[in-house]
Amino acid sequence: MAFGRSKFARSSSSSTSGGSLLSKVPLWVLRFLQFVFAITVIGLYAQDLRRAHGEGSIYSESKWGYATAVGTIGAVSALVLIWPALSMWAWGWDFVVFILFTALFGLFAKLFIHYNNFMGDGDVKRMKRAVWIDLINMLLWFVTFIYGVVRFFFFRKGQSQFTGRATV
Repeated sequence: MAFGRSKFARSSSSSTSGGSLLSKVPLWVLRFLQFVFAITVIGLYAQDLRRAHGEGSIYSESKWGYATAVGTIGAVSALVLIWPALSMWAWGWDFVVFILFTALFGLFAKLFIHYNNFMGDGDVKRMKRAVWIDLINMLLWFVTFIYGVVRFFFFRKGQSQFTGRATV
């Protein structure tokens, strides 16, 4: 091919390859942390649901059910989106999960941050810690959302499929 580059001479930063290994490692670390903290959210909130079910209560608090559902969505999403090729296109889903964790943080922060625990109740201490775990989750999902937006709009330059001459 005398004109332009061959399609076999593409750089490793094309949109299909996902970039270099150095650009994948921070994303893997972020997704791993998202998974770990989402599992932590499930563990912190689901024990109250289990206790309510064990006491024979026909009514369980919907806030704790929401927290467990958001933790599950976050854990499954982090596992699915650990592949950088998917992650570049999934910044919209990162934003949705960020909003879910923002609502979760706001909901439980309003309940527990200013709650005075004069009796030293361990459950209240656990819930106060859970609120900060929610905040960490919210920030992790925000970081991956921003990373995905930047990567999608600024670094998805590649060559056309058939001739390799056009930039797409």
